[in-house]
Amino acid sequence: MQTPLEITYQHVSRSAWIDEYVRSRVAKLENFSKDIVSCRVTIEQTQNPHKTGNPYRAQVEVTLPAKGELVAEKSDKVTDPQVQLRPIIRSAFEAMEKQLKKQTAKRDGKVKQHNDEPLPPVATVVRMFEKDGYGFLKSISGQEYYFHRNAVLHGDFDRLTVGTRVRFEPNEGDEGLQASSIQIIDKPGVGGAADGEDDLDMPAGWEQEPRH
Repeated sequence: MQTPLEITYQHVSRSAWIDEYVRSRVAKLENFSKDIVSCRVTIEQTQNPHKTGNPYRAQVEVTLPAKGELVAEKSDKVTDPQVQLRPIIRSAFEAMEKQLKKQTAKRDGKVKQHNDEPLPPVATVVRMFEKDGYGFLKSISGQEYYFHRNAVLHGDFDRLTVGTRVRFEPNEGDEGLQASSIQIIDKPGVGGAADGEDDLDMPAGWEQEPRH
């Protein structure tokens, strides 16, 4: 890699065995792609005061020269971190390996790139809890998704406001629908993409949501 590996712990005590295991998994990632620019790994226990038994989460972010940033994560409830954290970390890295395999295959011409490949879904930020580091999105279909600040790409959590439109990856968590890999499309009052592909209506009722 061009830059050193970053391992961040949030609400989890730093552990030598986690560091060693993460480094071994990152070394394996480099076998799938030799042009990884950087890798950031976050191990955390999510803090949501409205939920009980906050799950542990492992997130792997990889930057590639052409593709940009890839994100994979796994979360689950844990009763014994020393035993149960390893499968969570492993699952996050396995998901990243699949993404890298796909990108490598496309680069090598083994998979045909389709212009009509579906883009990630669009949603609107409807509630923000800045101090607690989380919020909620509402999709075009009206479904709500919880998201944590670490799920927002490029460290853009502080740029989000109610009404901001984003693209995201939907996930089904133990506590309900969750969003990851969130990327800002535009903010309230700002036009969308030049080609109009993101010119979509706001989900019905978003403007009635209270601002926090």
